[in-house]
Amino acid sequence: MPKIKSAKKALRQNIRHRKVNDARKKNLKQTVKSFRKLVEEKKGAEAKEALVKVFSTVDRVAKTKFIKKAKANRIKSRAAKLLKKLEEK
Repeated sequence: MPKIKSAKKALRQNIRHRKVNDARKKNLKQTVKSFRKLVEEKKGAEAKEALVKVFSTVDRVAKTKFIKKAKANRIKSRAAKLLKKLEEK
């Protein structure tokens, strides 16, 4: 355990930040996973709604710099590509 006052504060912050980051990560993964599941089940209308959710979640997470902007764009691009492929069939 830390003895110095600033180290104690840093430990408290790390614990708090870890909880927030874990929640963000879980939300992001869950949103993308549910979208992909809808695409696999070939539910086009529901997948379109889920795509909007994916975009907003990814943008929100990228805005807080949890993931980089390029990764956010890559996730959104791949999701849109999946939906387009589904609609073509």
